[in-house]
Amino acid sequence: MIKSELISAISKRKTNLSNSLVEIAVNQILKQMTDGLAQGENIEIRGFGTFSLRCREAQIGRNPKTGESVQIAKRHVIHFKTAKDLKLRVNQLASQYSIQK
Repeated sequence: MIKSELISAISKRKTNLSNSLVEIAVNQILKQMTDGLAQGENIEIRGFGTFSLRCREAQIGRNPKTGESVQIAKRHVIHFKTAKDLKLRVNQLASQYSIQK
């Protein structure tokens, strides 16, 4: 599901909200989450999961195409830990659908 599909799905369930209002709400939620992570905050959504920021130190990598060594800069990565409730719900619902990966 992509963001536009999420917005459409919410609009269909909540008929009193227009697509544009739902889009504004979704964009604001994502902006607040992005800003919080950028400031080093953890984001916990009970029953869904926790987003946190981790730091990866600079290292030497390898270009798989050429085989030459490449310096990889220090960077921050976002880590997501799934809540137990979400894992259980997904596994229960997944049995109803034919998921092929």
